[in-house]
Amino acid sequence: MTFDWIIKIVSSNWPMFIRGAGTTLYISIISTILGSIIGLLIGVIRTIPEPQEMVKRIIVKIINIILSIYIEVFRGTPMIVQAMVIYYGSALAFGVDMDRLNAAIFIVSINTGAYMAEIVRGGIISIDKGQFEAAHAIGMNHIQTMTNVVLPQVIRNILPATGNEFVINIKDTSVLNVISVTELFFQTKSIAGNNFRYFESFFVASVLYFVMTFTVTSILRFIEKRLDGPENYIVYANQMQVQKPEDMARKTRKDSTGEY
Repeated sequence: MTFDWIIKIVSSNWPMFIRGAGTTLYISIISTILGSIIGLLIGVIRTIPEPQEMVKRIIVKIINIILSIYIEVFRGTPMIVQAMVIYYGSALAFGVDMDRLNAAIFIVSINTGAYMAEIVRGGIISIDKGQFEAAHAIGMNHIQTMTNVVLPQVIRNILPATGNEFVINIKDTSVLNVISVTELFFQTKSIAGNNFRYFESFFVASVLYFVMTFTVTSILRFIEKRLDGPENYIVYANQMQVQKPEDMARKTRKDSTGEY
């Protein structure tokens, strides 16, 4: 029976499932953090106001063109193709023998960075322009405005999208089996090849993927609620009474003379 085979596969191959799930989580966590940092940096750079000086304006335009090409290339091509080109292509073209795990982190990070760059840029654009003007009015430059005023709001606003990228990375690490990274899909494929029970083996893998993504989603929702604060606030009335003009004059006269 199928259920008996599932129990047998789990009991005899659980270390491989655990190692695969651990590798998947490790790649996903590190790559999401690095990709978010890349996205934040690119988002800040791409929202720099156009300088007045001709040389600086040309430099900013060149940088924006390069960043736009990077974003469009990595958003417009599948990660599985990127993995093949970066890992095998770098070895053939430049003789670079990359470690598979490091190559996996690099591939997922730059792919995540391309998506996060647009998410961050959208978050920055959504901030009211009056806050930029107020920050510039008190002498802040673009970097100071971003770090002190804009980015704290942007990070909160893009947290759901960042969590979504994290969940996507957990699932998309399965494509890294093409470069023989021993993540969960690769380990499951090996287990299924040994016992020829593909349905049962990949059913266990699907449960593990679901557990990982559901756990991450629940943690991120908890963090979002903590950042939002309580839904209901207790408003305490001001205990100071509003005084009439004659009462204020009487109090002033008492303070100056010591008498009413």
